[in-house]
Amino acid sequence: MNTILRRSVLGIAGLALSTGVVAGPLATLTDTTPAAAAAAVRADKPDMDTLIPHGTQGEQSRIDLGDEQTGNVKAIIEATKKAGMDERAAVVAIGTSLQESKLENLGHLGDRNDHDSQGLFQQRPSSGWGSVEQITDPEYSTTAFLKGLKQVEGWQELPLTEAAQKVQVSAYPFHYAQWETQAADLVAEHWTS
Repeated sequence: MNTILRRSVLGIAGLALSTGVVAGPLATLTDTTPAAAAAAVRADKPDMDTLIPHGTQGEQSRIDLGDEQTGNVKAIIEATKKAGMDERAAVVAIGTSLQESKLENLGHLGDRNDHDSQGLFQQRPSSGWGSVEQITDPEYSTTAFLKGLKQVEGWQELPLTEAAQKVQVSAYPFHYAQWETQAADLVAEHWTS
């Protein structure tokens, strides 16, 4: 009888120990506090319904990006976060820059220049966007673009091409639409990196 009792006690102790080992680490991994849930949401990549809430318009274009262009994507995303704006604002900004400069921080192009347009967004010092040094700084030019975007009432409800046009006042307003998918893909890839 002693042997049976000893085995039962050891069995129960072993079960309790193994359950504690298993439950201990798992319990710490499943923190359900609101702060933990919010952190988990922020760490996730944005979904396409958030990035392209109105669908795309027209045929979509895509280009391969080099290191400088990828760096400019990251700079646009960081400036968007600093401005307190969301992923959709970053999509609009990146899509606009894809159209305006192919995400290259362009200086004065001589005869090929559109007036005095420069930088990622082809902003013009003569139109009040800032000095040449300012508008060729990715953070400054993005912040200036986003400031203009914030002034567009209901920009969140507009397709990318309309939101971009209200800020940029381009001679070719529908050209922005072609970059929405690539811009959304870039935001999804780099928003949390």
